[in-house]
Amino acid sequence: MASTEGLVPITRAFLSRFYDKYPFTPLSDDVTALSSQLFNLSKDLINEIPPTQDESVLAHEANCDPPHKIDENMWKNRENIEEMLFLLERSNWPRLLQQQSTPEDIEIATVLGELKIKLQATLQILESFQTKNSENVFGTVMTYMPQDFRGTLIRQQRERSERNKQAEVDALVNSGGSIRDRYALLWKQQMERRRQLAQLGSATGVYKTLVKYLVGVPQVLLDFIRQINDDHGPMEEQRERYGPSLYSLTKMALSIRLFLVLSLNRFEAKKLQKGKVDILVHALNVYTVEMERFIKFISEVFANSPFFISAKDVGAAEGSETDEFKEIIIPAGKAHEVALTVDAVNSYIAWDFSLTQGKMNMDVGFSVEYTSPSGEMHMILPYRRYESNQGNFCTIRAGHYKLIWDNSYSSFFKKVLYDKFNKHW
Repeated sequence: MASTEGLVPITRAFLSRFYDKYPFTPLSDDVTALSSQLFNLSKDLINEIPPTQDESVLAHEANCDPPHKIDENMWKNRENIEEMLFLLERSNWPRLLQQQSTPEDIEIATVLGELKIKLQATLQILESFQTKNSENVFGTVMTYMPQDFRGTLIRQQRERSERNKQAEVDALVNSGGSIRDRYALLWKQQMERRRQLAQLGSATGVYKTLVKYLVGVPQVLLDFIRQINDDHGPMEEQRERYGPSLYSLTKMALSIRLFLVLSLNRFEAKKLQKGKVDILVHALNVYTVEMERFIKFISEVFANSPFFISAKDVGAAEGSETDEFKEIIIPAGKAHEVALTVDAVNSYIAWDFSLTQGKMNMDVGFSVEYTSPSGEMHMILPYRRYESNQGNFCTIRAGHYKLIWDNSYSSFFKKVLYDKFNKHW
C-alpha cells in the first residue's frame, strides 16, 4: 500500500498549470475543410435521392455538436470507425461494385480495401489506449488500497462486474444487435463504471457492505475516486484544453461515414465519380493520421499526469488564505482557535505547525471540529498532544470548521507555536 501522507487529489487549477507543459499542436486545417466539403456533398446526395430513416438519423447526428466528455468522444470515434469498417466489407458493398465489371469499379474496390486497412490500424490504437487508460485509473486506486482483504474484495467485485458486462454485450450481439446498439450499451456500461467508482469513494451502493471495513483506507483516495469524473471537477480542465481538437475529429468521422453510407447506398443509381473518391481518400487519410497523433499525445499526457499532489502544490496553483508561517503564543491554561466557514463541499483544509522547544520538550493539544448548519458538532480529528503535526482533509459538508490548539492543561508554561494553515476552494 503506497503512502498518501501529505497528499490531496489533483485540482483543476493544478491541472491547468500542468497542462501548460503539454500544448497540443493544432490539427491540420484540412480537418475542418474536408469535414465541411464531405457534409456538403452528402447534402447534395440527399437532395437528389430522399434519405432513408437511418440516413436521416445519421445526417442529423453529423450536423449536431459532439458530446462534451473526452471519453464519450473516444467511444463515438470507435463506433464510427466500426460502422465504416462494416461498410467497407466486400460482402456489404453494392452488388454492382462487388462484380467489379468495369475498370472504374475495380479501382474503387481497390481504394476501399486500402481505406479499410487504415481504419483497422486506427481502431486498434484507439482500443489499446482505452484499455490502458482504464487499467491505469483502477491500478492507481488499488495501489493506495490496503493490500489485504479489502483490496481483494474490491478487485473481485470489479472482475465480477466486468464479466457480467461482457456477457451482456455478447447476448446483444448474438441476438442480432447492431453496431449502434452495441455502442449504446458499451457507453451505458462505462457510465456504470463511473457510478461504481463514485460509490466506492462514498462507500455506498454495491460497496455498502465494505463501509465498516474501510478503516485504514486513505481518505484522500476516497476523495479522489469520488470526484474524478465530476462535471465541473478537475477533468473539466482537460475537456476545455484538449476537447475541441477531439470534437473536430469526431465530426470528421461522422462526415466521412455519412458520405460513405450515402454513396454506397446510391451506387447503382449514381456511381462514385473519381473526384469524389479522391476527396474521400484524402479525408480518411487526414482523419486516421490526426486521430492517431491525438491518441499518442493524450496517452503521454495521461501517463504523466498525477492523481495526487501535495497540499503545498495546491496552494501554489490556487492561492490560499494563509501562505506563511505565523508565530502564535498560547498562554498557560488557554487555547487558540481558528474558525473556518465552508460554503461548498470538496474544499481542502490543511495545517502545518511545530512548537518552539527549549530545555524541556513541549507539546500542545490539537483537534479539528465540524459544526453543521443545524448546530450538530462532529470531531474530524480527535484531540491529541503533538510537538508538531501536518495534515489535511477534504470537506464533505458545508458548515463551520474549527482548528483548536489547546494549552489548558499547562499551569505554568506558555507555548510558542509556528503555524501555517490553508483553505482551498
